[in-house]
Amino acid sequence: MRPLRWCLTSSTGLLDRPRAAFPSFVIPSCFVIGHLSFSCIQVAECWRSGESTRLLMIDPSPYRSVAVASTFSPRFAQVLAEAKRIRDRFDSELSLVYVGEKSEETSAKFAAALERLSLPKNSPIHYEQGDPATAILRAIERNEIDLIVAGALEKEVVLHPFLGNVARRLLREGRSSVILFTHPARQPEPLRKIVFLAEYSEHGSNSLRRALHLAARENSERVYVVRLITTFDEARAKQGGTPAEADEDTKLEHFVLDLGHTDVPIEVRCIRGNTGFAAADFVKSVEADLLVVPLDPAKNAGQLPPNLEWLTDVIPCNLWVTR
Repeated sequence: MRPLRWCLTSSTGLLDRPRAAFPSFVIPSCFVIGHLSFSCIQVAECWRSGESTRLLMIDPSPYRSVAVASTFSPRFAQVLAEAKRIRDRFDSELSLVYVGEKSEETSAKFAAALERLSLPKNSPIHYEQGDPATAILRAIERNEIDLIVAGALEKEVVLHPFLGNVARRLLREGRSSVILFTHPARQPEPLRKIVFLAEYSEHGSNSLRRALHLAARENSERVYVVRLITTFDEARAKQGGTPAEADEDTKLEHFVLDLGHTDVPIEVRCIRGNTGFAAADFVKSVEADLLVVPLDPAKNAGQLPPNLEWLTDVIPCNLWVTR
Protein backbone atom coordinates (compact mmCIF):
# COMPACT_ATOMS: atom_id res chain seq x y z
CA MET A 1 0.00 0.00 0.00
CA ARG A 2 1.45 3.40 -1.00
CA PRO A 3 1.81 5.95 1.83
CA LEU A 4 -1.19 8.29 2.01
CA ARG A 5 -0.86 12.06 1.73
CA TRP A 6 -4.00 13.25 3.51
CA CYS A 7 -5.40 12.55 6.93
CA LEU A 8 -8.84 10.98 7.31
CA THR A 9 -10.99 11.44 10.40
CA SER A 10 -11.67 8.55 12.73
CA SER A 11 -15.14 7.75 14.01
CA THR A 12 -13.98 8.25 17.59
CA GLY A 13 -12.63 11.73 16.99
CA LEU A 14 -9.20 10.85 18.33
CA LEU A 15 -7.60 11.76 15.04
CA ASP A 16 -9.39 15.09 14.56
CA ARG A 17 -6.18 17.00 15.14
CA PRO A 18 -3.80 19.03 12.98
CA ARG A 19 -1.93 16.90 10.45
CA ALA A 20 1.44 17.82 11.98
CA ALA A 21 0.42 16.21 15.26
CA PHE A 22 0.91 12.71 13.89
CA PRO A 23 3.69 10.99 11.97
CA SER A 24 1.20 8.45 10.66
CA PHE A 25 -2.37 8.36 9.43
CA VAL A 26 -5.05 6.08 10.80
CA ILE A 27 -7.90 4.91 8.59
CA PRO A 28 -10.64 2.93 10.33
CA SER A 29 -12.64 0.33 8.43
CA CYS A 30 -14.49 -2.87 9.13
CA PHE A 31 -14.86 -6.14 7.23
CA VAL A 32 -15.55 -9.84 7.71
CA ILE A 33 -13.53 -12.88 6.64
CA GLY A 34 -15.33 -16.20 7.07
CA HIS A 35 -16.67 -16.48 10.61
CA LEU A 36 -14.30 -13.83 11.95
CA SER A 37 -15.12 -10.14 12.28
CA PHE A 38 -12.33 -7.61 11.86
CA SER A 39 -12.21 -3.93 12.69
CA CYS A 40 -9.22 -2.48 10.92
CA ILE A 41 -7.16 0.65 11.36
CA GLN A 42 -4.34 1.06 8.86
CA VAL A 43 -1.39 3.19 9.84
CA ALA A 44 0.74 4.51 6.98
CA GLU A 45 3.79 6.71 6.97
CA CYS A 46 3.34 10.44 6.40
CA TRP A 47 5.33 11.78 3.47
CA ARG A 48 6.36 15.41 3.14
CA SER A 49 7.78 16.75 -0.14
CA GLY A 50 8.49 13.20 -1.25
CA GLU A 51 10.48 12.39 1.87
CA SER A 52 9.14 10.55 4.90
CA THR A 53 9.02 12.32 8.23
CA ARG A 54 11.21 10.09 10.38
CA LEU A 55 11.08 10.78 14.08
CA LEU A 56 12.32 7.65 15.76
CA MET A 57 10.35 6.03 18.52
CA ILE A 58 12.34 5.51 21.72
CA ASP A 59 14.07 2.16 21.39
CA PRO A 60 13.15 -0.41 24.02
CA SER A 61 15.72 -1.74 26.44
CA PRO A 62 17.45 -4.54 24.52
CA TYR A 63 17.69 -8.06 25.80
CA ARG A 64 21.02 -8.23 27.60
CA SER A 65 21.37 -11.99 27.30
CA VAL A 66 20.03 -14.33 24.64
CA ALA A 67 20.54 -18.09 24.84
CA VAL A 68 19.81 -20.92 22.45
CA ALA A 69 18.67 -24.38 23.53
CA SER A 70 21.21 -26.58 21.75
CA THR A 71 21.13 -30.23 20.79
CA PHE A 72 23.15 -32.01 18.14
CA SER A 73 20.02 -32.80 16.19
CA PRO A 74 19.72 -32.42 12.40
CA ARG A 75 18.41 -28.88 12.98
CA PHE A 76 21.14 -27.75 15.39
CA ALA A 77 22.85 -25.46 12.86
CA GLN A 78 19.54 -23.96 11.74
CA VAL A 79 18.38 -23.10 15.28
CA LEU A 80 21.79 -21.61 16.08
CA ALA A 81 21.60 -19.46 12.94
CA GLU A 82 18.18 -18.16 14.01
CA ALA A 83 19.56 -17.38 17.48
CA LYS A 84 22.43 -15.43 15.90
CA ARG A 85 19.88 -13.43 13.90
CA ILE A 86 18.03 -12.51 17.11
CA ARG A 87 21.30 -11.69 18.88
CA ASP A 88 22.26 -9.35 16.05
CA ARG A 89 18.84 -7.65 15.96
CA PHE A 90 18.98 -6.82 19.69
CA ASP A 91 22.75 -6.31 19.98
CA SER A 92 22.83 -8.89 22.77
CA GLU A 93 25.27 -11.48 24.05
CA LEU A 94 24.56 -15.04 22.93
CA SER A 95 25.17 -18.14 25.00
CA LEU A 96 24.32 -21.79 24.43
CA VAL A 97 22.52 -24.23 26.73
CA TYR A 98 23.39 -27.90 26.24
CA VAL A 99 21.94 -30.79 28.21
CA GLY A 100 24.65 -33.43 28.33
CA GLU A 101 28.24 -34.12 29.32
CA LYS A 102 31.05 -31.77 28.39
CA SER A 103 33.69 -33.61 26.39
CA GLU A 104 36.34 -32.99 23.77
CA GLU A 105 33.88 -34.13 21.12
CA THR A 106 31.09 -31.75 22.14
CA SER A 107 33.56 -28.89 22.59
CA ALA A 108 34.89 -29.48 19.07
CA LYS A 109 31.37 -29.55 17.61
CA PHE A 110 30.44 -26.28 19.29
CA ALA A 111 33.71 -24.65 18.22
CA ALA A 112 33.10 -25.62 14.60
CA ALA A 113 29.50 -24.39 14.69
CA LEU A 114 30.48 -21.05 16.22
CA GLU A 115 33.20 -20.56 13.63
CA ARG A 116 30.85 -21.29 10.72
CA LEU A 117 28.49 -18.55 11.90
CA SER A 118 31.27 -16.09 12.78
CA LEU A 119 30.22 -16.13 16.43
CA PRO A 120 32.78 -15.44 19.18
CA LYS A 121 34.88 -18.50 20.00
CA ASN A 122 34.48 -17.76 23.70
CA SER A 123 30.66 -17.72 23.60
CA PRO A 124 29.46 -19.14 26.95
CA ILE A 125 28.16 -22.71 26.88
CA HIS A 126 26.04 -23.77 29.86
CA TYR A 127 26.20 -27.54 30.37
CA GLU A 128 23.31 -29.09 32.29
CA GLN A 129 22.27 -32.59 33.30
CA GLY A 130 18.92 -34.34 33.61
CA ASP A 131 15.59 -34.02 31.89
CA PRO A 132 16.06 -31.66 28.90
CA ALA A 133 13.18 -29.29 29.64
CA THR A 134 13.92 -29.14 33.37
CA ALA A 135 17.61 -28.60 32.72
CA ILE A 136 17.02 -25.77 30.25
CA LEU A 137 14.61 -24.04 32.63
CA ARG A 138 17.22 -24.37 35.38
CA ALA A 139 19.93 -22.87 33.17
CA ILE A 140 17.68 -19.93 32.27
CA GLU A 141 17.12 -19.07 35.92
CA ARG A 142 20.67 -19.76 37.06
CA ASN A 143 22.27 -17.62 34.35
CA GLU A 144 19.62 -14.86 34.32
CA ILE A 145 18.83 -15.34 30.65
CA ASP A 146 16.40 -12.75 29.28
CA LEU A 147 15.42 -14.55 26.07
CA ILE A 148 15.66 -18.23 25.11
CA VAL A 149 15.58 -19.30 21.46
CA ALA A 150 14.59 -22.84 20.53
CA GLY A 151 13.15 -24.96 17.77
CA ALA A 152 9.45 -25.63 18.12
CA LEU A 153 10.18 -29.33 17.45
CA GLU A 154 6.81 -29.64 15.84
CA LYS A 155 5.31 -32.49 13.90
CA GLU A 156 2.71 -31.92 11.24
CA VAL A 157 -0.68 -33.38 12.12
CA VAL A 158 -3.60 -32.40 9.90
CA LEU A 159 -1.57 -29.43 8.65
CA HIS A 160 -1.09 -28.03 12.17
CA PRO A 161 2.39 -27.75 13.75
CA PHE A 162 2.34 -29.36 17.21
CA LEU A 163 4.90 -28.35 19.83
CA GLY A 164 7.42 -30.75 21.28
CA ASN A 165 7.71 -31.28 25.03
CA VAL A 166 10.65 -28.90 25.59
CA ALA A 167 9.01 -26.03 23.70
CA ARG A 168 5.72 -26.62 25.52
CA ARG A 169 7.36 -26.46 28.94
CA LEU A 170 9.31 -23.33 28.04
CA LEU A 171 5.96 -21.67 27.34
CA ARG A 172 4.17 -23.03 30.40
CA GLU A 173 6.88 -22.88 33.05
CA GLY A 174 9.43 -20.37 31.81
CA ARG A 175 9.95 -16.97 33.39
CA SER A 176 11.98 -15.54 30.51
CA SER A 177 10.91 -14.48 27.05
CA VAL A 178 10.83 -17.28 24.47
CA ILE A 179 11.16 -17.39 20.68
CA LEU A 180 10.23 -20.67 18.99
CA PHE A 181 11.04 -21.27 15.33
CA THR A 182 8.84 -23.75 13.50
CA HIS A 183 11.10 -24.04 10.45
CA PRO A 184 14.56 -22.71 11.36
CA ALA A 185 16.96 -22.17 8.47
CA ARG A 186 20.72 -21.79 8.01
CA GLN A 187 19.89 -18.64 6.05
CA PRO A 188 17.02 -17.21 8.14
CA GLU A 189 13.96 -16.12 6.19
CA PRO A 190 12.95 -12.45 6.63
CA LEU A 191 10.14 -11.81 9.10
CA ARG A 192 8.03 -9.89 6.58
CA LYS A 193 4.72 -9.90 8.44
CA ILE A 194 4.42 -9.78 12.22
CA VAL A 195 1.24 -10.12 14.28
CA PHE A 196 1.23 -8.61 17.77
CA LEU A 197 -1.55 -9.46 20.26
CA ALA A 198 -2.30 -6.19 22.04
CA GLU A 199 -2.26 -6.09 25.83
CA TYR A 200 -3.25 -2.84 27.49
CA SER A 201 -0.49 -2.40 30.05
CA GLU A 202 2.96 -0.88 30.39
CA HIS A 203 4.40 -4.32 29.68
CA GLY A 204 2.25 -4.57 26.57
CA SER A 205 3.45 -1.18 25.31
CA ASN A 206 7.09 -2.05 25.94
CA SER A 207 6.62 -5.39 24.20
CA LEU A 208 5.16 -3.67 21.15
CA ARG A 209 8.13 -1.30 21.07
CA ARG A 210 10.43 -4.31 21.03
CA ALA A 211 8.38 -5.92 18.28
CA LEU A 212 8.61 -2.73 16.21
CA HIS A 213 12.33 -2.57 16.93
CA LEU A 214 12.72 -6.09 15.53
CA ALA A 215 10.45 -5.26 12.59
CA ALA A 216 12.57 -2.23 11.71
CA ARG A 217 15.76 -4.30 11.84
CA GLU A 218 14.10 -6.95 9.67
CA ASN A 219 12.71 -4.40 7.21
CA SER A 220 9.32 -6.00 7.77
CA GLU A 221 6.52 -5.18 5.36
CA ARG A 222 3.86 -4.78 8.04
CA VAL A 223 3.07 -5.23 11.72
CA TYR A 224 -0.51 -6.16 12.63
CA VAL A 225 -1.49 -4.98 16.11
CA VAL A 226 -4.43 -7.18 17.02
CA ARG A 227 -6.90 -7.11 19.89
CA LEU A 228 -8.55 -10.48 20.44
CA ILE A 229 -12.18 -10.33 21.61
CA THR A 230 -14.01 -13.59 22.29
CA THR A 231 -17.73 -14.15 22.69
CA PHE A 232 -17.14 -14.38 26.44
CA ASP A 233 -15.38 -10.99 26.44
CA GLU A 234 -18.30 -9.38 24.62
CA ALA A 235 -20.86 -10.92 26.98
CA ARG A 236 -18.91 -9.69 29.99
CA ALA A 237 -18.66 -6.17 28.54
CA LYS A 238 -22.38 -6.11 27.76
CA GLN A 239 -23.18 -7.23 31.30
CA GLY A 240 -21.14 -4.32 32.61
CA GLY A 241 -22.98 -1.87 30.36
CA THR A 242 -19.95 -1.19 28.16
CA PRO A 243 -20.36 -0.96 24.37
CA ALA A 244 -17.57 -3.43 23.63
CA GLU A 245 -16.94 -2.59 19.97
CA ALA A 246 -16.62 1.18 20.31
CA ASP A 247 -14.66 0.82 23.55
CA GLU A 248 -12.10 -1.55 22.03
CA ASP A 249 -11.65 0.49 18.87
CA THR A 250 -10.95 3.58 20.95
CA LYS A 251 -8.48 1.75 23.18
CA LEU A 252 -6.63 0.43 20.16
CA GLU A 253 -6.30 3.90 18.69
CA HIS A 254 -4.87 5.21 21.96
CA PHE A 255 -2.59 2.19 22.30
CA VAL A 256 -0.98 2.78 18.90
CA LEU A 257 -0.88 6.58 18.94
CA ASP A 258 0.67 6.67 22.41
CA LEU A 259 3.70 4.79 21.10
CA GLY A 260 4.92 7.82 19.22
CA HIS A 261 6.73 7.74 15.89
CA THR A 262 7.73 4.68 13.92
CA ASP A 263 8.78 3.98 10.35
CA VAL A 264 7.22 0.51 10.38
CA PRO A 265 3.82 0.24 8.60
CA ILE A 266 1.15 -0.85 11.09
CA GLU A 267 -2.40 -2.17 10.80
CA VAL A 268 -4.52 -2.37 13.93
CA ARG A 269 -7.44 -4.79 14.07
CA CYS A 270 -10.06 -6.00 16.50
CA ILE A 271 -10.65 -9.71 15.93
CA ARG A 272 -13.86 -11.23 17.19
CA GLY A 273 -14.43 -14.97 17.38
CA ASN A 274 -16.01 -17.64 19.52
CA THR A 275 -12.66 -18.70 21.01
CA GLY A 276 -9.10 -17.48 21.29
CA PHE A 277 -8.16 -19.71 18.36
CA ALA A 278 -9.52 -16.92 16.15
CA ALA A 279 -6.06 -15.39 16.53
CA ALA A 280 -4.51 -18.43 14.83
CA ASP A 281 -7.01 -18.13 11.99
CA PHE A 282 -6.04 -14.50 11.52
CA VAL A 283 -2.32 -15.29 11.55
CA LYS A 284 -2.86 -17.80 8.76
CA SER A 285 -5.11 -15.45 6.77
CA VAL A 286 -2.35 -12.81 6.52
CA GLU A 287 0.42 -15.42 6.16
CA ALA A 288 2.33 -14.00 9.13
CA ASP A 289 5.91 -15.03 9.82
CA LEU A 290 5.91 -14.23 13.54
CA LEU A 291 3.27 -14.07 16.27
CA VAL A 292 4.17 -11.93 19.30
CA VAL A 293 2.34 -12.57 22.58
CA PRO A 294 3.11 -10.31 25.58
CA LEU A 295 2.61 -11.98 28.96
CA ASP A 296 2.70 -9.49 31.81
CA PRO A 297 4.54 -11.02 34.82
CA ALA A 298 2.16 -9.04 37.05
CA LYS A 299 -0.83 -10.90 35.59
CA ASN A 300 -1.36 -14.63 36.04
CA ALA A 301 2.33 -15.04 36.97
CA GLY A 302 3.29 -14.37 33.37
CA GLN A 303 1.49 -17.46 32.12
CA LEU A 304 -0.83 -17.84 29.14
CA PRO A 305 -4.44 -16.77 29.77
CA PRO A 306 -7.17 -19.38 29.21
CA ASN A 307 -8.07 -18.05 25.75
CA LEU A 308 -4.47 -18.60 24.57
CA GLU A 309 -3.67 -21.93 26.18
CA TRP A 310 -3.95 -23.58 22.77
CA LEU A 311 -0.50 -22.12 22.04
CA THR A 312 1.06 -24.82 24.23
CA ASP A 313 -0.11 -27.41 21.71
CA VAL A 314 -0.36 -25.73 18.32
CA ILE A 315 1.35 -22.63 16.95
CA PRO A 316 0.45 -21.15 13.55
CA CYS A 317 3.93 -19.73 12.84
CA ASN A 318 7.11 -18.69 14.63
CA LEU A 319 6.18 -17.57 18.15
CA TRP A 320 7.67 -14.91 20.41
CA VAL A 321 6.38 -14.75 23.98
CA THR A 322 7.58 -11.64 25.82
CA ARG A 323 7.75 -11.69 29.59
